[in-house]
Amino acid sequence: MKSTLCLIGNFITLNFILLIYGFSFHVYAEEFPGKKGNWKGFESYEFEVGKRPCRVAVPLRVAAGKPWVWRAVFWGHEPQTEIALLNKGYYVAFISCSDWLASPQHLKERDEFYNFLTEQYGFSKKPVLLGMSRGGLCSLRWAIANPEKVSCLYIDAPVCDFKSWPGGKGKGKGSSGDWQQVLKLYNLSEEEALTFNGNPVDAIKPLAERKIPILSVCGDSDDVVPYEENTKILAERYKNWDAPIEVILKPGIGHHPHSLKDPIRIVDFVLKNTTK
Repeated sequence: MKSTLCLIGNFITLNFILLIYGFSFHVYAEEFPGKKGNWKGFESYEFEVGKRPCRVAVPLRVAAGKPWVWRAVFWGHEPQTEIALLNKGYYVAFISCSDWLASPQHLKERDEFYNFLTEQYGFSKKPVLLGMSRGGLCSLRWAIANPEKVSCLYIDAPVCDFKSWPGGKGKGKGSSGDWQQVLKLYNLSEEEALTFNGNPVDAIKPLAERKIPILSVCGDSDDVVPYEENTKILAERYKNWDAPIEVILKPGIGHHPHSLKDPIRIVDFVLKNTTK
């Protein structure tokens, strides 16, 4: 009898400690559709929503409120931040839309994925958005259209203006094929694209009004998505509205660098700014 009471007492104490630190007291219960696998030591699922490939990685123990990180593109690239957050009880989710380049159709498919996870699986209504490179354009444009559905944004060498990339209308290399895709998907002529005011650098005000925290990690000599044409402009305009944005600028790194080797600053930003 004493041993049984002792076990019950230890169980209650353990769960109380977990709740203090923001974790739910149960190991995840749900199973997702599709193929079950393993990603970086965590159970993962591959399935489709709206005929688009999707993935979800599941923490061993789910944090209170079922928070999640929503990666826009390039699943598995520089995953250290997501691994750390999985260990903190966050889900990591992904829908493959890189070829849609944040077009209206892309935003619609992101809406479907968001509704699927929040309505059917009870995920937090305010995910953390993670956008690398063109994923920055995806995450920012969806957040601007849905500012009430965002905890915070971590963007990394982000495209904030498609004239810079893939347009190559500044000092960056650009991508002619992707530029033609932009014109097609947005139904714009070249002239119309050059005056389009729906890029994040021009349309960031809805996020600023809600004071949504943003962290951007960039290289100061990025020759693909130049800092001066993207994050620098975005950050200056965001600060003009007295909205919170932090920029980690990595000096002397060419090409198109991503993330931080030690993601602690990114992880701390996410933990501090997750809305439960």
